Amino acid sequence: MPNATPTVVIVGRPNVGKSTLFNRITGQRRAITGDEPGITRDRIHGPAEHHGRHFEVIDTGGIVIHDQEYIPSQILHQAEMVLKDASCIIFLVDGRAEITGSDRDLAQMLLKLGKPVALAVNKVDTAAHEDLSHEFYSLGIADVYPVSAEHGIGVDALLDRVTAGMAEGEAAGDGAKDIKVAIIGRPNVGKSTLLNALTGHERAIVSPVAGTTRDAVDEKVTRHGTEYVFVDTAGIRRKSKTVLMAEKLSVVMARRNIRMAHVVLLVLDATEGVVGLDATIAGYAHEGGRALILCVNKWDEIEGQGGQKKREYEQKVRDQFKFLDYAPVVFISAKTGAGVQPLFRLIREVFESASRRISTGELNRFLEQLRFEERKIFYITQHSIRPPAFAVFTDRGGPLHFSHQRYLINQLRRRFGFRGTPIALETRAKGAAVKR
Repeated sequence: MPNATPTVVIVGRPNVGKSTLFNRITGQRRAITGDEPGITRDRIHGPAEHHGRHFEVIDTGGIVIHDQEYIPSQILHQAEMVLKDASCIIFLVDGRAEITGSDRDLAQMLLKLGKPVALAVNKVDTAAHEDLSHEFYSLGIADVYPVSAEHGIGVDALLDRVTAGMAEGEAAGDGAKDIKVAIIGRPNVGKSTLLNALTGHERAIVSPVAGTTRDAVDEKVTRHGTEYVFVDTAGIRRKSKTVLMAEKLSVVMARRNIRMAHVVLLVLDATEGVVGLDATIAGYAHEGGRALILCVNKWDEIEGQGGQKKREYEQKVRDQFKFLDYAPVVFISAKTGAGVQPLFRLIREVFESASRRISTGELNRFLEQLRFEERKIFYITQHSIRPPAFAVFTDRGGPLHFSHQRYLINQLRRRFGFRGTPIALETRAKGAAVKR
C-alpha cells in the first residue's frame, strides 16, 4: 500500500543494536532487544518524530549477505523489500568490533541502491571509542555518526541528517479509525502465513521451523474505507517450554499486543485439533476483554471438508472453549487463501459489536421485559466499550448469581447483538457511583 510518510530503514549485521536504536528513535519498546544475536527476524515498523518531521522507522533482521541458510536468506529478502522504498537508510555497525567482511558486503549493497545512507557507529559511549569510529570511513560512506543507542548519545545528530530533506508538519494520520487486529496462537499453526494472505504479499517470514516469528510483525491494509492493522505475534508457548530469553520476551510482547488490539484472531491447527495450550491462549484474549474470532487453519488438509464435518469440528471447539460461546468459528486455509478474504467483514462486525453503545433508556426498556427472582434490579447502564461493560443497580450489593448473570448476558446478546465480544457486568447497590 502506498504511504506518503517518509521511511527510514535500519540495517546491519546481527547483534549490532538495531532494535535498541529503533526503540530509541520511536520512543517505545516496540522491538525485542537482548544479547542473543538474531532476535529480530521479521521487519518491525514504528512512527517517529524529530523536530516536527514525522517519519516511519523500519527495523530489519540482522543481515549477512552470503548466508544461504533459510532464515538468514529470508531476512535479507525482507530487508530488500523495504530498502527499495526507503527515504533514507541507517547502516548500523558495532563500534567496539573490527570491520568485518559482512560489513563491507552490506555497505557495497547499500551504496548500489543510490539511496541516502548514514553510517551509525554504535556502542560509542566514551571519547576513546569515538576515536575508533573514524576507521569506519573505509566502508565508503561519507556520513559517519558515532552513537550510543542504549544511552541516546549522538542520536540527535544522526536524526538531523536522516530527516534533513523531510517536510515539517502533522503526522499523516492519527490511527483513530484503524482496527488493530492481533493474530495469536501456538507456534507453527500458520499465523505468519495468515498475515501474508491477509496483506497479499510476503510480509512475514514463513518457515516450517516453529518459533520463526519472535517480534510482533505488523502491516496496514485498507478495505472499503476501513484500515486494518494486523499484528502477527510470536507463538505463545507454555511457561515451562520458554527457555531462551528471546522466546520469553516474545511471550510478554505477544500478551502486550493482545491487550493493545481491538480484535484477536486465534489461529487453531485443524490437523492437530484443540489442545490445552489453545484454551490458555484464548483465555489471555478473553481476560483482556478483546473481541475474538476462532480461525481453524489448514482446513484444506482435512478429509471430507463438507458442512457436516465443519459442524462436528465446531462442536468440538465449542466443547473446549465453553467460555468463548460468543466467538464466531471460521474455517480457513491461510496457505491457499480459502476463507481468508471474508475475515475482513467479520473483523469489522465484531469490532463494531465491541464498540457498540446502548442508551440507558433503551437498556431499561429492555430490562422491563426480564424477570429476576434473586433480587430487584432497578436499572442498568453501559459505562464503557471494548468490551461493552454494564453496571446493574440492585437492592443490595454483591454479584448476581452465576446463572442470573449468564441469563442477563445472553439476553443482552439476543437483543443488541454483541457478536464476538465478551460482555462485562458489574453489580452495584442502588445509589453507588459508577466508575468510568
